[in-house]
Amino acid sequence: MNRRTPVRQLPPATAPAARRRPMGLVLATLSLCGTVTALQQTLIIPVLPDLPELLDTSASNASWLVTATLLAGAVATPVVTRLADMFGKRLLMSVCLAVMVSGSLLAAMSHSLGPVVAGRAMQGVGLALIPVGIAVMRDELSSERVPLGVALMSATLAIGAGAGLPLSGLIAEHFDWHALFWVTAVAGALMLLAVPLVLSQSPTRTRGRFDFRGALVLSTGLTAVLLALSKGAEWGWASALTLGAGLGGAVLLVSFVPLQLRVPNPLVDVRIARRPAVLLVNITAVLLGFGMFANLLVTTQLLQLPTSTGFGLGLDVISTGVWMAPSALVFGAMAPISATVINRIGAQATLLIGAGSMAASYVVRVFFSAELWQVVSGSMLVSVGTSLTYAAMPILIMSAVPVTGTASANGLNTLLRSFGTSLSSAAIAAVVTMGSTLIAGASFPTFGALSSVFWMAAGACLLATAVAVPLFRLAPSRHVHITAAEALAAETEVDFMPTVAPPPASGLLGGPASPRAAVPEATTVR
Repeated sequence: MNRRTPVRQLPPATAPAARRRPMGLVLATLSLCGTVTALQQTLIIPVLPDLPELLDTSASNASWLVTATLLAGAVATPVVTRLADMFGKRLLMSVCLAVMVSGSLLAAMSHSLGPVVAGRAMQGVGLALIPVGIAVMRDELSSERVPLGVALMSATLAIGAGAGLPLSGLIAEHFDWHALFWVTAVAGALMLLAVPLVLSQSPTRTRGRFDFRGALVLSTGLTAVLLALSKGAEWGWASALTLGAGLGGAVLLVSFVPLQLRVPNPLVDVRIARRPAVLLVNITAVLLGFGMFANLLVTTQLLQLPTSTGFGLGLDVISTGVWMAPSALVFGAMAPISATVINRIGAQATLLIGAGSMAASYVVRVFFSAELWQVVSGSMLVSVGTSLTYAAMPILIMSAVPVTGTASANGLNTLLRSFGTSLSSAAIAAVVTMGSTLIAGASFPTFGALSSVFWMAAGACLLATAVAVPLFRLAPSRHVHITAAEALAAETEVDFMPTVAPPPASGLLGGPASPRAAVPEATTVR
């Protein structure tokens, strides 16, 4: 049975299109929100080795400061993106920022492990800002400007993460570690003030009840699987705890599909998710997430490993962050270029070119990683391809789903991409462990092991390129902006869903829907 979700539409007098803010102001606000969200993910990395002593705990327990953020982001994203489609994107962005700021304040004022882990988990909720912010672009910008906005918003994850390493190193060197959380608290508070002042209300929203049972099943399943992936190296991949969490989570995720087919207002609309255009982009997202993570991890290893390995450059954390920054800045520089390419040749071709260039760049890195300039340049080459793919995927998703499900659809794509990074983390950990050697009593990965990671990433990106080819036969994808009035006349099937940030550092491996005859019921938002 074909189910339709009614759309709530703002009355013309108050529709956001009638009082749209300047594009530059909207882009700046959304981009800064994304940057602050990404910044907090890596800001803690330089002080992680010292936190066991500072918090009077073990290194294993201290690793929860990263794991908690990862899990919270995965659990929060399906809920936040669905609620954003139901109650408004601006409101849910404000809620995410408020939770994120509260978490930063809790960690900044705490001196024991428990509250700091809780604060880091609350910070993880902010990860849902990225897909919601991308969805806002569709409401706020003209069709020609959407690719630029999406490219900028997608780039903020890399820009914020790249800036976090050198910034946190400098802060930790001159101030108490609590200052790291005060920085994110202040930055988040400023964005919390800006969002309601700059962004308009969402022009369309879905009705219906929130799927609490589906949210519980999906959140529990995601938590179990991601916990197994992030802690498997520590617990042992064959341990009962790892296998139990992984298999139990997988069973829950499989059972989630028929559950969503039975409920009238599902959290994830499986019918939309299996549309060819959506399905292919989401498969590509997993593969590209898998491939992308190797760039971050192996580049960090090459820069930090001691020179006694024969290939490591022996840099400290701050220097490593400085030399990682160019790769992050490439994302920002590529945003307008990615938008131009998408407008000229379409998002399908852009995705194909980006994935193909990532694969080629990894092959180049296998043979040219001996000097500092080669390591940095190779990382930047991968970032060029990554920026193209990250800009193209949201455009393809938004062109294939109803306007009322934009946030949910982008959330699912982001989650799957990040799930790919978690799979990559586990696979890379296994490869590096098997290819390690002892030097002066310490274990270090060999260059052969790191080269294997490059080949593995190249294979994933090449497979993503092949998966993206059929997208040329599907719907156009250059212009995705739909006004509230157009949404009322468009098909609006039940929305669907779900982000999680990749594990941060080497030491912690671990077009618009086609209109149809029927017009959905509309009600006025009071």
